[in-house]
Amino acid sequence: MDNQNLKAFITVANCGSFSEAADRLYLTQSAISKRIALLEQQIGKKLFDRIARQISLTEAGKELLPRAKRILQEYENALQAINDLSGDASGTLRLAISHHLGLHRLPPILKQYAQQYPDVSLDIEFMDSEKAYEQVLHGQSEVAVITLALESHHNINSKKIWNDPLRFICAQDHPLAELKKPALKNLAEYPIILPGLNTYTGRIIQNLFQKEGIPLKAPMSTNYLETISTMVEIGLGWSVLPETLVRDLHVMPFKKIKIERELGYIHHTKRSLSNAAVAFLGLLDNTDNL
Repeated sequence: MDNQNLKAFITVANCGSFSEAADRLYLTQSAISKRIALLEQQIGKKLFDRIARQISLTEAGKELLPRAKRILQEYENALQAINDLSGDASGTLRLAISHHLGLHRLPPILKQYAQQYPDVSLDIEFMDSEKAYEQVLHGQSEVAVITLALESHHNINSKKIWNDPLRFICAQDHPLAELKKPALKNLAEYPIILPGLNTYTGRIIQNLFQKEGIPLKAPMSTNYLETISTMVEIGLGWSVLPETLVRDLHVMPFKKIKIERELGYIHHTKRSLSNAAVAFLGLLDNTDNL
């Protein structure tokens, strides 16, 4: 089976759309359709049902998908292993990076890496930490740099690089900004804008209030911390955010309550790291020297 045809098939299955898959692979939609048609011709079965502009995997497609992923992964692993025989960092390094870390922590590290290892092609996807975790767990990314999970998994190696203190914040003209000694019960009287409860950050905050038996009032949620910062700034509610996003917001003085996230990297325990990945993790391990 042609690897490019398999890659097109996997991408269409993941996206649920021929046009989105074409955009992701930088191809035309007709090129994607041709690759799927060639694969269907080779297999002798339809891989997708197309009904009312919606596509879904056929039974043959469902059987092929996990095997196609394994075939493509093994092929890429073989190429990487051959590249690594030279001892140099080369080939493609697939990274999954959280949006927040991509904006606020990693730019200088990525810049140095690109300068120091020009023979490595960086394939970076920016996404929520939780999705990045799954990418590594299922072998789709070699390394992820994320907010670390609250629970450990036996197939995931993780290492903390940064502590990320979280601050209780509100707009400068919010009623909470007038309190010199606020308490959690005071916060519960006003709407909160939270990261989704499917996120590690959202669960940290929710756990704090649940532990104290304090219900939160009409929470709004979004997984984008920059959006939360803006919504807080215009007075729609209060929140808990990393110091890097405080900007012109009021930081409420909770001296006895300290919460923080752990930021770092993860990789799969059963996957041998490429030279490119080892070099990247080496830079992360020495961030204090950058």
